[in-house]
Amino acid sequence: MKIAVCSAQPYDRQFLLAANRDIGHELVFFETSLCEETQQMVRGFPAVCVFVNDRLNAAVLNTLAGHGTRLIALRCAGFNNVDILTANDLGLYVVRVPAYSPHSVAEHSVALILALNRHLHRAYNRVRNGNFALQGLLGFELRGKTVGIVGTGHIGSAVAGILHGFGCRLIAHDPQQNAECLNLGVEYVSLERLCAVSDIITLHCPLTPDTHYLIGTTAIACMKQGVMLINTSRGAVVDTRAVIEGLKSAKIGALGIDVYEQEGDLFFQDLSERVIQDDIFGRLLTFPNVLITGHQGFFTEEALASIAQTTLQNISIFERDGVCENAVTMELLR
Repeated sequence: MKIAVCSAQPYDRQFLLAANRDIGHELVFFETSLCEETQQMVRGFPAVCVFVNDRLNAAVLNTLAGHGTRLIALRCAGFNNVDILTANDLGLYVVRVPAYSPHSVAEHSVALILALNRHLHRAYNRVRNGNFALQGLLGFELRGKTVGIVGTGHIGSAVAGILHGFGCRLIAHDPQQNAECLNLGVEYVSLERLCAVSDIITLHCPLTPDTHYLIGTTAIACMKQGVMLINTSRGAVVDTRAVIEGLKSAKIGALGIDVYEQEGDLFFQDLSERVIQDDIFGRLLTFPNVLITGHQGFFTEEALASIAQTTLQNISIFERDGVCENAVTMELLR
């Protein structure tokens, strides 16, 4: 099948070409992200492969369907960037990679916790400048601390397993309880209770209408003074303006994020020679207790290989059978 691969970075080419070696799809790579302004570049492709910051709204989907596209292949787990209702109405089949290496994102989440707690980003810069003073670098032991995990799917349960090894007390919030987490002694509580008692809160839920701005003014008001907040799920799970107010009041004592609600204009590109126009993001960068990475939680050899393999398998199965077990169904929207 001829496939348009959008938002293709060099590493996407490397791993997709390797996975395609024994399959034989025709891969056409586009560095540009797919959106209304660029939709004409993929006209006529029967399959379009996209990533997290490609924007497939109703207008884009209508164009794709009108020019012969039958399949949208997401090389990620989330699907909030695709208008699934419109895709369904147009007969466009959407598939995703539901689990590609949850330990990659889980380990990155814990790395953010450790770096913020022991101020590794600040210590690194100090030492390079010849400053070996310890003032302002005081941390705490994770052992015995209460960590609230919001979302205990593949990634959240992997985080629970790692933090269980640190000796943390683990609580969680999720509509569905995970047996692996229960076996680790994880206690499921309401979101309000989780916010009230957690020393560290880490987010691993999908972005849905129910989780949009899940962490906003109300949730932050319930949190312990000085809480650490980690987000490696989706940017819009967090109301960034509310978090900034929480940082200013010291309600939030540390923030680690690998995602940002307006990241589509920033991440996966080199903007070092430009002035960043996003004032909200710029404000985040002014806080010494904020650590931001550019959506790299997934970025391991194991995860990229798994993403490429599953993505191409999804396409092959759809081409052969017309259906795929990794389809984004209407049930997933509920």
